[in-house]
Amino acid sequence: MAKKRSKKFWVIFWSLAVIFWVSLYFFLQFRNDKMQMITKTIDFLPFRLEEKEEYKFIAYFADYLLKKDDQEKVFLVLFQNDMELRPGGGYIGSFGILKVKNGEILEIGTHDLSNFDARIPDTQEPPYPIKEMLHIGSWKLRDSNWSPDFSENAKKAQYFYEMGKGEEKFDGIVAINSKVLTSFLSVTGPVTLPSYPGTYDSENAILTLEYQVEKGYAKQGLEIGERKSVMNELAQEISQKIKTLDNSKKIDLAKMILNDLNNKNIQLFFKDQTLQFQTQKAGWSGEMKKNWNNDYLMIVDANLGALKSDYYIKRNYSYTVDFSKERPEARLKIIYNHTAKEKDWMTKEYLSYLRVYVPANSWLFDSKNLGEIRFGNELEKKYFASIITVPIGQTKTVELDYYLSENINEENYDLFFQKQSGLGNVPVGISVISKTGENKNFPITLQNEWEMKK
Repeated sequence: MAKKRSKKFWVIFWSLAVIFWVSLYFFLQFRNDKMQMITKTIDFLPFRLEEKEEYKFIAYFADYLLKKDDQEKVFLVLFQNDMELRPGGGYIGSFGILKVKNGEILEIGTHDLSNFDARIPDTQEPPYPIKEMLHIGSWKLRDSNWSPDFSENAKKAQYFYEMGKGEEKFDGIVAINSKVLTSFLSVTGPVTLPSYPGTYDSENAILTLEYQVEKGYAKQGLEIGERKSVMNELAQEISQKIKTLDNSKKIDLAKMILNDLNNKNIQLFFKDQTLQFQTQKAGWSGEMKKNWNNDYLMIVDANLGALKSDYYIKRNYSYTVDFSKERPEARLKIIYNHTAKEKDWMTKEYLSYLRVYVPANSWLFDSKNLGEIRFGNELEKKYFASIITVPIGQTKTVELDYYLSENINEENYDLFFQKQSGLGNVPVGISVISKTGENKNFPITLQNEWEMKK
């Protein structure tokens, strides 16, 4: 039987090494100095201006975590599997609780959501179509990230935590997607585990780990309760590798973590309003752009019953705005390519509840390859929604044609396009057709959010 590791390795790795490692690295070099000294030092580092500003944000967070103010700080950490995409990033299979005081870790612990959700009363009606597609009668913590806005999900997660008789009062809530593991291994290099077969590297780690916890453990004679112990050992090995990295590799790792923050693979929420403001300013809060009065677009999928099929789904978006019509028209094409070759324990026909968020007062007048369409208003936006399916090995193009809000015109046109957490970089083709028929094209790669100012 594999050697059982302490769960604290898993929590430290994800909630500290991933989120705050860069903070600690820079801050600890100067922890006896003032923040002004830290920011001046960052100004001399070999980074672009935007990167320097990002490191200053992280140093600000580090000061909050490490200062000796005799205040205990408690954080809820949500682990999201983006191979099973949900509106807020991925299916939440477990969570951790981290306590820090005067820069020291007081307590850490992890919890399996299958056990914790059993403590939550069956009183909350789940949002459509969770009951219909997953046959779940009540809404609980595992499905709390149903909003594309992380600040909403963070509040909902705490709500369900309290319903489950959780006693902690959180100062912050963090969501981490599984892609972060790939980021770390791309810097540390491959890892082999004494108690488990195979090598974990940036190319195969997510699939190898998924197979180990779903199938491999049984073949190795491990009890089902031990199937996730591989995560602890993997975290320990990676942590050891991080300690031996030279300065050049540490900078590479810092850049990878910043990239995950900027790509919404890590999302942060703080109760402290000043900290939350800094998080929003850095673009790491995972919030929707609510106070936006021009053109807006966000495409949100919820994998409901397609196993871990998002690993195989490749997406492309095409968006055209046409001002040559009597009223401005928008045409959105969403191309899904299911690259899996056959059905197995991990994948099958892709099944998703699609929501497309657009400006309020927009009007859908045509669509293709959608089922029954539902309409709603949320977060100061309108959305069009439908259940879609994509067979294995096939490509499907979903199309929506709609009128834009009447206040949007060619003279003041500005588009704000936000990406769903949990997706990789998505190629997008954007076209704007003027009143005279002139077509301007903007090919982009959507990483987090993109704004086009005319």
